[in-house]
Amino acid sequence: MHIFKINGPNEINGEIKISGSKNSALPIIFSSLLIKEDIKISNIPKIKDILTTLKIFKKIGVKYKFNKSLYINAKTINSSKLPFKLINKIRASIWLYSTLLIRSGKVKINNPGGCNLGYRPIDLHIYALKKLGAKIKHKNDLIEISIKKLKPNEIIFNKISVGATITAILASILIKGITTIKNCAIEPEITDTINFLNKMGANINGIGTKKIIIKGVNKLHGGSYKIISDRIETGTFLLSATITQGKITCYNINPNLLHKVINKLKLTKAKIFTGNDYISLNMNNQKILPINISTKPYPGFPTDLQPQFTVLNIISTGNSIIKENIFKDRFNHINELNKMGANIKKINDNTIICKGVKKIYGTKVNAHDLRSSASLILAGIIAHGKTIINNISYIYRGYEKLINKFEKIGVLIKKNEII
Repeated sequence: MHIFKINGPNEINGEIKISGSKNSALPIIFSSLLIKEDIKISNIPKIKDILTTLKIFKKIGVKYKFNKSLYINAKTINSSKLPFKLINKIRASIWLYSTLLIRSGKVKINNPGGCNLGYRPIDLHIYALKKLGAKIKHKNDLIEISIKKLKPNEIIFNKISVGATITAILASILIKGITTIKNCAIEPEITDTINFLNKMGANINGIGTKKIIIKGVNKLHGGSYKIISDRIETGTFLLSATITQGKITCYNINPNLLHKVINKLKLTKAKIFTGNDYISLNMNNQKILPINISTKPYPGFPTDLQPQFTVLNIISTGNSIIKENIFKDRFNHINELNKMGANIKKINDNTIICKGVKKIYGTKVNAHDLRSSASLILAGIIAHGKTIINNISYIYRGYEKLINKFEKIGVLIKKNEII
């Protein structure tokens, strides 16, 4: 078990280079299974979910080298040797359904893993594959997916899903004919994945819209690509400066990816300046105003920053309402923050009220998922006294070199491993 110890309160002051996007890297890496030539992908973060993905790749015969960039050759794949225990560790393994189906004609696989954020069905993924001609059988805890011949079709999602949008794209790009996907997600990470695939020879139109039109190609080719940087990591660090009344500059990030977040932070009285590849925030000892939040699919407010913004609201000068509309159980941080002196009340399944307090205090708390881990670290940074965060290993799923980065900007934080 990993624990973090933080002595607070701290004031953030400094510069941070933002790492590559977790939510871009994963679909792009899984997309590479459709390509039989050499690929180079740069700006990949060295995080747990990426390393787990590469362990899966090794088991099925994919060759790779991961130094500053990731080099992949998926010319040979053995889908009969799927490592079910590894697949069960990450949600991104869902994209094996489409990629291995295309490569092998059939796949027998277990359900994906990931953070416990409530019921996370795979029905939209299955729907998309069936629309393209796949046959699906459920056998015990496994899913058997097979094809005789995939066919182009119109896929209309009844709700927006990032994961299912990517599944539909990956399953369609090598089908002869025109496939249309409607009501798809438009997150920047999906745009990044499409840009990667198009650079490797795919023909995908409608980028950034809710209607994607795919003209199937015979094959994809190799090449190189640099992924976008992580907007959620950026938001987390910007919040760290806001809540400590400090200042920070985040480099290696396109500010256009964070319009909604930046606008919310400006409401706290934070002064924010942006350039082509940076965002600077200066709180200048201003009192923090409360911010109401309602999470929505992009371009709405990102669910992955809701727990971190909760920390801002618990020490604000008034009351705020937070509505979580994406994941039913994304309030795992509430009880832990209340242990530290926060005043948060859950009024229904998707809504909480935060009443601002002057101080919170260090104590022992437990992380329950990736983003709740980030929120508890932020709380520890501003808490008076020592905060001990148990089960913090979740944080390694999505943040690269987090301790080093926080130490660089003034946080007293240490890692302990207890066996």
